Amino acid sequence: MKVLYVVSEAVPFVKTGGLADVAGSLPKALVAEGVDARVVLPKYSSIPEEFRNNMEHVAHITIPVSWREKYAGVEKLVHDGVTYYFIDNEEYFRRDGMYGYGDDAERFSFFSRAVLNLLPAIDFWPDVINSNDWHAALVNVFLKLEHNGDARYDNIKTVFSIHNLKYQGMFDKNVMSDVLGLDWKYFNNGDLEFNDAVNFMKGGMIYADLISTVSRTYAEEIQYEFYGEHLDGLLRKRQRDLRGIVNGIDVDVYNPATDKNLFVNFDVDSLDKKVENKVKLQEQLGLPVGRNIPMLSMVSRLVEPKGLELIIRIMDEILSHEECQFVLLGTGDKGYEDWFRDLQWRYPTKVSANIYFSNELAQRIYGSADVFLMPSIYEPCGIGQMIALRYGTIPVVRETGGLKDTVKQYDKYSATGNGYTFADINAHDLMYTIKRALTEYEYIGLWNQMQKNAMCSDVSWSRSAREYIDMYKQLIG
Repeated sequence: MKVLYVVSEAVPFVKTGGLADVAGSLPKALVAEGVDARVVLPKYSSIPEEFRNNMEHVAHITIPVSWREKYAGVEKLVHDGVTYYFIDNEEYFRRDGMYGYGDDAERFSFFSRAVLNLLPAIDFWPDVINSNDWHAALVNVFLKLEHNGDARYDNIKTVFSIHNLKYQGMFDKNVMSDVLGLDWKYFNNGDLEFNDAVNFMKGGMIYADLISTVSRTYAEEIQYEFYGEHLDGLLRKRQRDLRGIVNGIDVDVYNPATDKNLFVNFDVDSLDKKVENKVKLQEQLGLPVGRNIPMLSMVSRLVEPKGLELIIRIMDEILSHEECQFVLLGTGDKGYEDWFRDLQWRYPTKVSANIYFSNELAQRIYGSADVFLMPSIYEPCGIGQMIALRYGTIPVVRETGGLKDTVKQYDKYSATGNGYTFADINAHDLMYTIKRALTEYEYIGLWNQMQKNAMCSDVSWSRSAREYIDMYKQLIG
């Protein structure tokens, strides 16, 4: 089976969010399962020189952009057993940052066209093209509208993967002729039209053979108005073509037994060493040192969808009445940043608010804390809770999206489950759940069993990769 994975960012080359983590892990897992999976992404100037210097120029092609033509170089690099192709055009991709430019419609429609036009140049004809989010959504549109009738393309099937429905790629309708070079009938019939604008994601969904999302629960949620971002009607219409496959994490990278960022490495059979990490982190952050002080934690973007309003409503109650510490790492909206700084000022012996991002500190928090808070309003999949599970840090999550799929309520009577969950968007429910966790933390045997359950949870890409393969096989017959 041959799969072309089309994405706008991928670890270790470029990253702005979780999409890059998926693109850096899933193709590798597919290759491990025997799939000839290759990846295409733009050649941004921010890709580190160590990778750029080792790329091989394999072709150059001309891409139509409406009434004009643009150069596209094709560079190749094999990394971790996966073949990557990079679309090179300095006008579009030699910039600071990756997104947020006024010509993003032109940049990423060019990228989508180039993906299809490079296939003859590299002589790779995939069974399935799996495009991701709005940046690559037009691959599906151009395949059907511009390559229909070409026998080389006719048998290619498409999967469109939605990582976050909120970001859809909305542009002025005039890009139809001036940028996309498409007949206006595809706007007027609703294929690309959305509130009198062009919607890349909508087009990608309509023209895809199958649609996937990053968790089973999110696939269900986005068919309802609350989560559907005004595309719930379309998703309900395509319900039979919609799949939910929960993401995984790279368990070789996120491994407490080998993670060089930890003070002390540990595994499921040496949980006593995890406590040593907490002591070292308390010392680093200037918190009172105590092996038995429960440490709550968050590693998060500081934005409303992460459930921060719930945190704000209950944290004073928790810190005033419970013997615990709270460690935060993240940046985001200034109002939230200031609130957490003030929380540290009010509870200097209990709170460490780190308003920046450091991968080293993030890993140390995962490896040191006792409880990981993730009360998201919505969470398509989430990665933090899976890393926390891997490091034996017990997650407290709201039952939404991938959080619901990966964290199961602990039952002390049957010793099953790997964390704590609550259902409603309700601050009191969150507070009750945290207090339950703090109470059960006092019972060492119970807590250690929950940690072992967490660390033995299958959060790898192997399981998810097999589900992707099953989906591809179903598609190509």
